[in-house]
Amino acid sequence: MEDKSTAVGVGKGGVGVDAGQGKPGGTSVGVGKGGVAVNTGKKGKPVYVGVSKGPSPFLYKYAATADQLHDNPNIALFFLENDLKKYTKMTLHFTKTTTPTTFLPRQVAEKIPFSSKKIPQILDYFSVKPNSMEAKTIKQTIKECEEPGIKGEEKYCATSLESMVDFCSTRLGKSIQAISTEVKKETPLQTYTIEGVKKMASDAAVVCHKQNYAYTVFYCHKTQTTKAYSVSMVRLDGTKAEAVAVCHTDTSGWNPKHLAFQVLKVKPGTVPICHFLPEDHIVWVHN
Repeated sequence: MEDKSTAVGVGKGGVGVDAGQGKPGGTSVGVGKGGVAVNTGKKGKPVYVGVSKGPSPFLYKYAATADQLHDNPNIALFFLENDLKKYTKMTLHFTKTTTPTTFLPRQVAEKIPFSSKKIPQILDYFSVKPNSMEAKTIKQTIKECEEPGIKGEEKYCATSLESMVDFCSTRLGKSIQAISTEVKKETPLQTYTIEGVKKMASDAAVVCHKQNYAYTVFYCHKTQTTKAYSVSMVRLDGTKAEAVAVCHTDTSGWNPKHLAFQVLKVKPGTVPICHFLPEDHIVWVHN
């Protein structure tokens, strides 16, 4: 019988994925500059759950909470497409998710419940107290994953690297590339100047956002109205960043109280809205 399993190789500088053991028609994944490094971690139960202040700002259905409007570094990541040009100055804080989690191998992840109907079993599995903030975060992530997307959005929550690659390759084709934001040095809010903007060759892209959970889960979604850019930036002290920007040309289906509208003072469906990706989020495009 032909082996169609997905083999995942993790090396320095990124991920090598080969479906079907390198046979023609398999899935090849290239990791570009600012690419993705993934570790499968040690065996045993992961026990750390990050705590989030309300829904992810990168999900379109949700209104911003008061905490997000006043205390969220992701606010600065939203901007209008008109500002995506050379010499534009932006005050930004590129962040990484505070959750130090790792991907589980697919055969392990698939044995762990991931459903709102199984919350008690999930909390027990990870030794999380039912009334804790960690439990609330687990419930929130699963809720976001289970709810239907907005019109025209294909969405999927990947609980393993293999399942993320499968979802992206079925939407983009067999040869795909993972790209993420790369900042040379972590700092608080800083002023950056755009040095160059390069539109990624394909209009088709799948964007995957890392969620707060007990192990690595990515919320991946694809729409027909998304454009991705590679943006070269420099800070006043000379530190460089290679950022990934995603622009949404149709926001008419978004929640009118979404964080982006409140920050940019615009209404749904009026102008393209863009955002930079935090460092541990990923955009997948044709290779």
